[in-house]
Parts: sequence; structure tokens; C-alpha cells
Amino acid sequence: MILVIIRVLSAGCRPSEYGRQAEKISRMRKIEELIDKQDPAIKWLRKRAREAEVSCELLPPSAERETVLLDTQVTTHSTLGALAYDTGGIFIDDGWLRLLGSGHSRLTRTLSSWNATRAQGYYLVGDDAAGGFFALNGGALWPELRSVYYWAPDNLEWECLDLGFTDFVSTFLTSRIITFYEGLRWSTWRDDVRNLSGDRCFAFYPFLWTREGSPENSHRATVPVSEAFDMKVDIVKQLSNGT
Repeated sequence: MILVIIRVLSAGCRPSEYGRQAEKISRMRKIEELIDKQDPAIKWLRKRAREAEVSCELLPPSAERETVLLDTQVTTHSTLGALAYDTGGIFIDDGWLRLLGSGHSRLTRTLSSWNATRAQGYYLVGDDAAGGFFALNGGALWPELRSVYYWAPDNLEWECLDLGFTDFVSTFLTSRIITFYEGLRWSTWRDDVRNLSGDRCFAFYPFLWTREGSPENSHRATVPVSEAFDMKVDIVKQLSNGT
């Protein structure tokens, strides 16, 4: 459902077009159409997890997995569908990076619930312990449609990674994740993150996007991920309005 809504928003529909878009929504695929029994992507995902160059933990799926898959409207042949249906989420590099799935006690946010009030032309798929967010572009993040974008904790603008979702997952299971996060990690980050809930992240003051902020020297405190995301959205709105 959420991905369908993204398509409607990104299409920029006029009121006269709402009827046709509503008809498309009414043709949402049923759960039987979304579960691929011949070639499910979870096989590939488990193989990549076993071969990963950094730690990778696939959390078991929750009882909500059918609901989450129905909301995403992608098949389990896709990597995103495998996350939604066959996992509760993924912890990568000792939990530094969290990819969302159907939910788990250590990562209660699901793909559908997390995007329910936040999907505005993009679809949030994961985040990291430093307060960075990853999203699939549904049209709001110019210009690469369906590419993964990153909203770094030291940047107020989304950055295109020039990766589709499957390539993104594959890349961040290699040592390239170390290079990607160079400058965003502090000396004790691994110990600090190891027991961190997947629903919390670190907040920094001064903010990392200011001249005075730095991962090593700014004051660090853990906050709910929802608080970190919503606060950053508000800050960007205030700055864009000149307030």
C-alpha cells in the first residue's frame, strides 16, 4: 500500500486523475501473488550474509510479516520483499547499520509502520547508529528514481548513492562500509553500538552538520530513531522557511 501511495504522490496527479489512481490501488496484489516459491530472494540474502566481510545478523520474521509484505506490494523475489517477509530486519557491522523488515523485539519498527507517516515520495529502508537514514527514491529525491539515497547525520541534504536496493545491500556487506563511514565513527563506536537497540541512535551536540560538530568531540546521547528523524525534518523546514 505504501509503495502504491508513493507512486501516486510522485506522479503529481491532478484531482481529475485521482479516480484512476484509486482504481490502481484497488488492484493491490494479494499475499499469494507476492510470495515467490520458485526463486525467493531470501536464498541470495542468506548466502550474502554468510559470505559477508562484516558481521551480519538476519533477525527472524515476526507475525506481522504478511501485513508488511502486503503494505510494500513487492514480491519476495525482490530483496526488499525478502526483508519484509522473511526477516525481522538485519543488523550489519555489529548493529551499526539496521535494515528494516517485519519487526523484532530488538528492532520493533517495520518497513510499513516506519513509513506510514513519513513516506513522502521516498521509502525509508534503514538507518544507522549515527542518525543517518537510507531511502529508496520514489520521485521526491531528484534525480535518480528507485536509487538508494542517504541522509547523512553531517548533511542536511539527501545524497544519491547510485545504487539500486540489491546492490546497496550487497555493497554494505563488504569492507566498503568502512570507507563509506569514514569520518562518521568515533573511537569507541563499536562498544557503544553493540548493545544499542535498533530503535535508538546517537544524537550529537553540536550537530554534526555544523562547523563545531564532530563524532569524536560532540556530546553524544542515545535517542529514539523516530525523534532523530522527525527533529531533522523540522530543522530542515525551519531553515528553508528562514525561521
